[in-house]
Amino acid sequence: MPLESCMILLDNSEYMRNGDYIPTRLEAQQDAANLLVGAKTQSHPESTVGVSAGTDLLVSPTDDVGKILGALHGLPFKSERPDVAASVQVASLALKHRRNKNGGQRIVLFVGSPLGDVEPRVLSKAGRQLKKNNVAIDIVVMGELEENEEKLQELVEAANGRSDDGNRTCHLITIPAGVLPSDVLASSPIVHGPGGGGAAAAGGGAFADSGDGGGDGGMGAFAEFGGVDPNMDPELAMALRVSMEEERARQERVAAASSESSGVEEERKDADMPDAETTPDEVVAAGGNSEGMDLGLSEEDALLQQALAMSMNENDPTEQKSDSTENSGEESSAVTDGDDDAAMQMALQMSMQTEKDDQSSGQQFQDPQFVNQLLGSLPGVDPNDPQIQNALRNVTKEDEENSKEDHKDSKK
Repeated sequence: MPLESCMILLDNSEYMRNGDYIPTRLEAQQDAANLLVGAKTQSHPESTVGVSAGTDLLVSPTDDVGKILGALHGLPFKSERPDVAASVQVASLALKHRRNKNGGQRIVLFVGSPLGDVEPRVLSKAGRQLKKNNVAIDIVVMGELEENEEKLQELVEAANGRSDDGNRTCHLITIPAGVLPSDVLASSPIVHGPGGGGAAAAGGGAFADSGDGGGDGGMGAFAEFGGVDPNMDPELAMALRVSMEEERARQERVAAASSESSGVEEERKDADMPDAETTPDEVVAAGGNSEGMDLGLSEEDALLQQALAMSMNENDPTEQKSDSTENSGEESSAVTDGDDDAAMQMALQMSMQTEKDDQSSGQQFQDPQFVNQLLGSLPGVDPNDPQIQNALRNVTKEDEENSKEDHKDSKK
């Protein structure tokens, strides 16, 4: 954290005797103030802290931690409620007259009394005055939350500005009843600076009702030690660090074991699934082989034999494919040869049949009775016509002469 001068405004009214915070509001406030004093003084060697109760200035901004703690624990009760606007103005004047003019200015205001008579307009005016003087304000609300939160939000919004890194400079932290304020502030932007804690919303949002500090995201620089400042309690911080390392190692072992088990399951699934090249017949054959195993074998032996059968089936498809291709080639060649022979035989039979048909037809036309019947069946033709009879006689003579010539040639 950068160099900063801080004023802590305490509430010491009679309302701080209430026991809704352990042990009382006043003592819980003192515990939280102790935490702030240690955090502010240790953040930078030249940072200073002052203490005031209401309009009473107890300690001007100083780096003397003993003097500051003495003022915190010697705080008496007062019957009247503090005037927030006047108290903020007194703290602003104390910061204006600080010894070291370098660094920022901040006011941490604790409110545990009801603000029923205070008007929001007055608080807004005080906030604008703080913003004009470059003074940031953080407000811690303890008790009377429903009545005070809206009014104090007006003060925070009026004084809010932007730091160099773009974060808001003012914050409003509400502490639920039963929660230690020091536990909430340990992980809040009030201790870790603007942007250092995730407990408050932008513009001064209220702390969560659970009071857990926003988880690991709000631990800031002390996340390695479980959110505990090792300078404040080194033994607790070291114990938390060791426990966090052990938990991290356990989670890594669990993750590694789960990844190994998932890998083994995937391998088993891949082994159980048949190969894409394996045909259904081969799968059935493998199933038949597994069913034909000896019933007296144990389950492990049966699974082993089934795996061996599947591996053999995975290696056989190529050989089976080559054998099937050779057999199919031989069968196709035999089929083609048989087809050629059958085709030749059919061609010979057809040629012989055509010759027989020609001879039979020629013999039929040489028969005069057949020709007379054929001519008589034709409409408009008279088979007794002299011209037709002469033509038939000429045809028969020519056929007889041709047959005689063929007979002579055959003898020669």
